Amino acid sequence: MTPINAFTSDSAGALPLHVLDKATFAAWLDAQPAATQAWLSSQQFTAAPGSVALLPGSDGLAGAVLGVGDRADAHACAHAPFALPAGSRWQLANTLDAAELANLHLGWGLGSYRFARYRKPARLPAQLAATPSPEVLDVLAACLRVRDWVNTPTEDMGPQQLEDAARALAEAHGGTLEVIAGDELLEMNFPTIHAVGRASHRAPRLIVLRWGEETAPHLALVGKGVCFDTGGLDLKPADGMRNMKKDMGGAAHALALAGLVMARQLPVRLTLVVPAVENAVGPDAFRPGEVITTRKGLTVEIDNTDAEGRLILCDALAYASEMQPDAIIDFATLTGAARIALGPDLPALFANDDTLARQWLDAGEQTRDPVWRMPLWRPYQRYLNSGIADMANAGSRMAGSVTAALYLERFVDEGRTWAHLDVYAWNDSDRPGRPAGGEALALRSAWAMLKARYG
Repeated sequence: MTPINAFTSDSAGALPLHVLDKATFAAWLDAQPAATQAWLSSQQFTAAPGSVALLPGSDGLAGAVLGVGDRADAHACAHAPFALPAGSRWQLANTLDAAELANLHLGWGLGSYRFARYRKPARLPAQLAATPSPEVLDVLAACLRVRDWVNTPTEDMGPQQLEDAARALAEAHGGTLEVIAGDELLEMNFPTIHAVGRASHRAPRLIVLRWGEETAPHLALVGKGVCFDTGGLDLKPADGMRNMKKDMGGAAHALALAGLVMARQLPVRLTLVVPAVENAVGPDAFRPGEVITTRKGLTVEIDNTDAEGRLILCDALAYASEMQPDAIIDFATLTGAARIALGPDLPALFANDDTLARQWLDAGEQTRDPVWRMPLWRPYQRYLNSGIADMANAGSRMAGSVTAALYLERFVDEGRTWAHLDVYAWNDSDRPGRPAGGEALALRSAWAMLKARYG
């Protein structure tokens, strides 16, 4: 994981940082020396969200004012590390309540991140002299793991590397790991995972991590681990394939959330299920028109080999359902339709349980890490009809994210609480605290929701 270099325990030489919004800036300014007032007035500085003003002193830099907006949003402070001078050291000079302080620390950590596996960053972030709480550090680490895993090219983040990441988490927290790989998937009745991944030179696999007390409520997390998606024989065009290293973003979210659950000792019995494959083109690639009998026994006609995520997830969800958990939550970079409907920042939430959906929506509002509930409109199941099988894996262009969720729902046992998050896992461009590349979306709200549900 990219090291967390946002904080320092050494406050010697740290400059005062005033974290203010427009409402508190005026009173603060009135209490400052005339020279400071004149300096800020000359720049027309008002502590607008996302702004910074450096304060001069007799020996150079004397401090700074960080303008913030919504204090409940960690990203309100995330511009600081790269808006302040490179490598400078800062110490909070005004009082914040506990929640605001936690958001400052989290935002500073998120804003300091740059993926540096293959090149050195152009500059160092400014550091904050602070000691964040263990929970803030754990949440930050989970977010950075998602970014790192998604940013890593497939050559270094294939099915084996996802397995390695899960094993490292299991070993760190006293969990157990089971891996079913290659043709063993057929022997153990995971036919759709095998079908999607069999054309790759790297064996498909099902990764299962178990942790927690047997008597605790059982939580199952499932993540789509398509480490690269060519589209299969329904080959994607070049621009659609360019960023397909990120198609394991669902697995990255599920893995990171599992690590957070274990690190924070949430009182649950955790099962993490990650089907990990490459959807490749080769002599053994699965073909449009084939019919596959799934783990659940439902037959699926392959309408489109580029609708592969739902295929590997359907066996994984069926397996999770067999364990009869209290709740199943899956994460998947599943459809472009969700992005067309909601854009890159709003993951689409589908749930068969209103209570679980409301808990996640409320947590999203609280953490400013939102989800948007979409309908499981079951009349649209007609778009998944097949003339020769129980269902097709794709169909109409209509309601693409809805039909994908409806497909998955068929593999969750009736009466089993389930939520599905269709997540982009990516920033298309640089924004403060949100560098271009891999991104953890709704991970913080998922954690807040689970704490409220099981904590």
